[in-house]
Amino acid sequence: MITGKNYIGDQQSANGQTTYTTFNPQLNIENSHVFTEATVDEINEATRLASEAFKTFRSISGEKKAHFLNAIADEILALDDELITTYCSETGLPEGRAKGERGRTVGQLRTFAELVGEGSWVEATIDTAEPERQPMPKSDIRKLMVPLGPVVVFGASNFPLAYSTAGGDTAAALAAGCPVIVKSHPMHAGTGELVASAIIRAADKTGMPNGVFSNLNSRGIEVGTQLVKHPKVKAVGFTGSIKGGRALYDLAAQREEPIPIFAEMGSINPVVILPKAIKNRGEALAKTYASSITLGTGQFCTKPGLLLGIESDALSHFVTTLSEEIVNIEPSCMLHPNIVGAYETNKAKAIAQTDLTVGVDYNSEVQPNYAKQTITIVKGSTFIENPTLHQEVFGPYSIVVQCEGANQLEQVISKLEGQLTGTVIADDTEAANYAEVISALQNRVGRIIYNGVPTGVEVCPSMVHGGPYPASTDSRFTAVGIHSIKRWVRPFSYQDWPNELLPSELKNENPLEITRTLNGKFTNQKI
Repeated sequence: MITGKNYIGDQQSANGQTTYTTFNPQLNIENSHVFTEATVDEINEATRLASEAFKTFRSISGEKKAHFLNAIADEILALDDELITTYCSETGLPEGRAKGERGRTVGQLRTFAELVGEGSWVEATIDTAEPERQPMPKSDIRKLMVPLGPVVVFGASNFPLAYSTAGGDTAAALAAGCPVIVKSHPMHAGTGELVASAIIRAADKTGMPNGVFSNLNSRGIEVGTQLVKHPKVKAVGFTGSIKGGRALYDLAAQREEPIPIFAEMGSINPVVILPKAIKNRGEALAKTYASSITLGTGQFCTKPGLLLGIESDALSHFVTTLSEEIVNIEPSCMLHPNIVGAYETNKAKAIAQTDLTVGVDYNSEVQPNYAKQTITIVKGSTFIENPTLHQEVFGPYSIVVQCEGANQLEQVISKLEGQLTGTVIADDTEAANYAEVISALQNRVGRIIYNGVPTGVEVCPSMVHGGPYPASTDSRFTAVGIHSIKRWVRPFSYQDWPNELLPSELKNENPLEITRTLNGKFTNQKI
């Protein structure tokens, strides 16, 4: 049941005076539930509880954390139709999308449960003592990863489940041993509260310390700002705009004790279509990319917002076909009136740029909060000289850049800001002739795709969802998959420590039977 209250640990609270509602963009009406923004006192209590919980949660066994994560997954599934109905009413997204995202969220939780249940993820490394070594004895040194402390997770507007309350950031932080305080996204506060209630029930059933999780409502930026500045908070996860992520990054850097901000921000996901491919498969590619650009109303962080090719009749025909195909796709609902407004504003700003041509702009009437898809065209030299054209337009918009040749194509890519993905469309052995172009693309992205579309992020150990700034604030880490847990830990060494006082992962007996690095070799053997 949705109450509109905050979860301060396992207690619900609504002491504030600021209230708000969510919005149903499909029906173009406000939803009925009223949510109360967290007060300063409630923020302080949530952080205090998280700090106290960390004292015990940091040392809870992997097996117990696995039970907790699996219990969260079970409780989310138990929400059943109420969760799906609320999700749809707050996003305008269809039921199939809601159920698919719920499945991904549950899958992420179970994957992290499996990871911590097994235990080798801590990267235990042991270099045993050599007391007789000359000219100096060698100490016994043992290392593993330890959790950072309480983590704040900001809910994402475009993924109310998979990147929000119990999404990838939260699952990874809890798996690492970090209590989590979620700053719920105001556009889907009801969905957030329902998932928060599932986490609280799971924590209670599995005996987790009070404060291991809290969920705070916020209409504006004030609650998030206070959380990032709070001295008991030790790291932050964010998925959203460059403006929002950069603001949090700067706040964290200004603290007396700076903390890491792991922000996944804007990306236009360049697609390089090489000459043979566009000549031989131009029409099929146009249909494929019309669908990819409009998928989810262009609200995926991996939407292909930039299509790059070398000037030719085939490229011109591709643009014509793409324009025809994209307006044949029925417009769909965006997440919120504010997001529709931002889309129209940013699109208008792009279209107003000098020497840019509109290939097609859907001009029929649409329902309120529905987006009109648009394709624009520009020459490579213009794109290089105008950074405004590099900016993300969040929605069903893409720009085609016509380059004079391979050298200019490489220049365009080299001038790009950091991106989540890059794609190469090629025929046969064609890609081998564009090694410098592909190398330039690799230098600007976190993931490179061959003959596919960037939309769709598989949750698996090999996935990198991140990239050079501003795609993310730290390109060394991924926000998706089991390795995202590395954001919430730090390496820690014990030197000459008594065996009986060491954590189980580093004891001579290897009681957890995990794989460790022992004097440079991987093994699960005892010492």
